[in-house]
Amino acid sequence: MEGILRKTKIIATLGPATETAEDIRELLEAGASVLRLNMTHAKADWVREVAQAVRSVSEEAGIPAALLMDLTGPSIRTGELKEPIDLEPGDGMEITLGDATPAMACSTSVNYAGLGGDLAVGDLVLVDNGVIHLKVKAKDAERVTCEVIAGGELGSRRHINLPGIRVSLPGLSEKDLKDIELAGEVGVDFVAMSFVRDAAHLEELRGLLEKAGSHAEIIAKIEDQEAVKHLDQIVMASDGVMVARGDLGIEVHMEEMPIVQRIIVKRCHALGKKVIVATHLLESMIENPVPTRAEVTDVANAVYEQADALMLSGETSIGAHASACVRALDTIARRIEASGGAGYSEAARLDTRKKKTVRSAVALANSIANSSIVVFTDRGVLGNYVASMRPEKAPIFAFTGEETVYRHLLMNRGVEPFVMGISEARAVLVEQAAAVLRERGLVEAGDPLVVLIDVLEDEEKEKGAVDSIHLQTA
Repeated sequence: MEGILRKTKIIATLGPATETAEDIRELLEAGASVLRLNMTHAKADWVREVAQAVRSVSEEAGIPAALLMDLTGPSIRTGELKEPIDLEPGDGMEITLGDATPAMACSTSVNYAGLGGDLAVGDLVLVDNGVIHLKVKAKDAERVTCEVIAGGELGSRRHINLPGIRVSLPGLSEKDLKDIELAGEVGVDFVAMSFVRDAAHLEELRGLLEKAGSHAEIIAKIEDQEAVKHLDQIVMASDGVMVARGDLGIEVHMEEMPIVQRIIVKRCHALGKKVIVATHLLESMIENPVPTRAEVTDVANAVYEQADALMLSGETSIGAHASACVRALDTIARRIEASGGAGYSEAARLDTRKKKTVRSAVALANSIANSSIVVFTDRGVLGNYVASMRPEKAPIFAFTGEETVYRHLLMNRGVEPFVMGISEARAVLVEQAAAVLRERGLVEAGDPLVVLIDVLEDEEKEKGAVDSIHLQTA
């Protein structure tokens, strides 16, 4: 049966506009399957209350939902100012380090005392989302002296980007460490790491999550040129990647951004990892009830590239039309999915027997009209692999006995997960799954099912059998 599932998943950020149970239910009913907690703005008590509300609403409404905690990361920001400073091209200004006393009228402090050590004369410093451009003219232990190249109004605590410069900041901030403990406490399903620069940062986070008792999967946010340089190792060390186009769009030239997005999506497809496209998808809908035509085209492009998920930020956290934004993504995604996709998964790396088995199953499903893929998976690995191979039309129905795995699969493109005990004999498993799918109207009696199993029966565990493909009917 074609056209039942929308394959592209939708992530909606919660905030002041969407923090009540009623708001959360509207987002889920509109089509969101993952709800994001932005820790840059969230307090611990708010997170506890909202996480509980999400779990309760999801259960009451019968709509599955996963939670994503997005860590703040070690960002560099200017200091507090008594009043904004108007900067004009050609002006001189300074950035003071540590407790240094200002020596110029145009001066701001910074929250990172090591900034001077990372910069060299001639480097470009971008401030306030890239609006203000400063060129480093001189530096010493107390200050960095700059010339204003592109001016603007400099306010307090404005974000600083350093394109192409390797900074010595730690991978996680002090706030992040507290939020990781909170992630274990409330049981979030995904943790996104901001400003990832290499695989070592992700390994540190994974160890801390395990210590906190968290089973969350790790999403690496690609936000600067350093991350792009180490892309493959970051993809392999994570469970998924986010194309975080806010900071990344400042770090690279604007004409390069679509190319960088495509490179990241392709590498995730090749290496079998989830990929999210985020930031400014429907920015105008924060105030307006309909998206611009350019936004529709941008969303359509991400869907055509077959990203696993699209993420809304301010559109749903503070916007006036939160659920309408989700419905807009749903409408666009369904239409574009019906027209085909980029097919990047054809270059998927088949470096294990399991991946080769999955490729064969997907090829079989592609060759049989009206087929569905049924996956039984303990840890979610097989479900991830099937999703990463991007079946042309067949929906993926993944059955697992683990609640955490079930929620992890909610972010995979084209996957409809189910929780079901999977300790029975194989024939019984398949019939039980088919019955569930028929009951929910997802398949009809006699429809072809391509069945993938990596769950072993008792006698097989000793023999070492691992994977199998079956062609059956519902």
